[in-house]
Amino acid sequence: MKIASTTTNSAKRLKISPKTRQAYRKRDRALDGDADAPQLPPDYWANGVIGKYYRPLKTQISVRIDNEVLDWLKSKGRGHLSRINEILREHMSRER
Repeated sequence: MKIASTTTNSAKRLKISPKTRQAYRKRDRALDGDADAPQLPPDYWANGVIGKYYRPLKTQISVRIDNEVLDWLKSKGRGHLSRINEILREHMSRER
């Protein structure tokens, strides 16, 4: 049985905008000494990744699809079930 990976393909590198850098420079420096809420410079987050360990909850279902569709999905290589999920997620995102 394959062990599930905790990383996903949806991980995106964090991009720090000039607006964020400017806001950091203009911050209230009197708050910098607060140990409960340290002010970290934008460069600290330069190599940050969003969604690296995010794994959505999944529910096992049974679905019937046309043989032609299944053959097409399988022709793209391994992971045809994941591909079905990606296609549905993309369609869902467009409709939102």
